[in-house]
Amino acid sequence: MSTKASAHQTTDYVEGKAHDAVNSAGKASDYVEGKAHDAVNRAAKSTGKAEEYAREQASHADERVRAAATQGRKRAEEAFSGVNGYVRDNPLISIGIAFGVGVLLSSLRRSR
Repeated sequence: MSTKASAHQTTDYVEGKAHDAVNSAGKASDYVEGKAHDAVNRAAKSTGKAEEYAREQASHADERVRAAATQGRKRAEEAFSGVNGYVRDNPLISIGIAFGVGVLLSSLRRSR
């Protein structure tokens, strides 16, 4: 066997191994790309679930705040109605109470 033939065989062998390496690298790249794509899909699903949960909690919180505001409004109206009724039934006593509260607040403001 001649040196040319041996060199040619070596070149063919190296080219074959290089071709195999390129194919293997391509397969590895495809595999990694697939895994990365799967990871992105899983993350998107998790994010979607977290967003849905956050929206539900915000909706529930909004409902609770509205209910508390409605209840507070009703209590304020009841208190106002009660005070208004007392003032109508007892006008002189109401004037005396208002005067006393005014004197008390005035003396507290002066002491500061």
